[in-house]
Amino acid sequence: MIIVARGDPHHPQATALLHASHALMQSLFPPEDNFYLDINDLTADHIRFFIAREGDSVLGTGALALKDGYGEVKSMFVSEAARGRGVADALLRQIEDEARAEALPILKLETGNVLHAAHRLYRRHGFVDCGVFGDYVAAKSSIFMEKPLT
Repeated sequence: MIIVARGDPHHPQATALLHASHALMQSLFPPEDNFYLDINDLTADHIRFFIAREGDSVLGTGALALKDGYGEVKSMFVSEAARGRGVADALLRQIEDEARAEALPILKLETGNVLHAAHRLYRRHGFVDCGVFGDYVAAKSSIFMEKPLT
């Protein structure tokens, strides 16, 4: 059974997944279009970091950044071996539940234009395309999405 709970990004398996995610993003996008958070940034007070696990194995990570008037989905990544098993769905449901508990009216995210599996995941969960938000700038490799929670 997949369990999603708050966790520590410095857990060795979580750190390994985050490094794999960062390496993938660096291989796909130019440096100026990489907006992932460093591992130490994921421990900030305004970040809720989640780990999906099965037994002792960490399968995926995701985070909610609490922003002024919205929540932002960050650091979504699932190990290659665990893809297609509902891990990302479970993480995203937990992030949405946390955003609702924080009384946030909307979730937003930025994702890469070539990450088609991520697009399908977010659309399946009710996200729609939106414009640039927060501190982001328009980038040809970025897609911005949002989901109202109210």
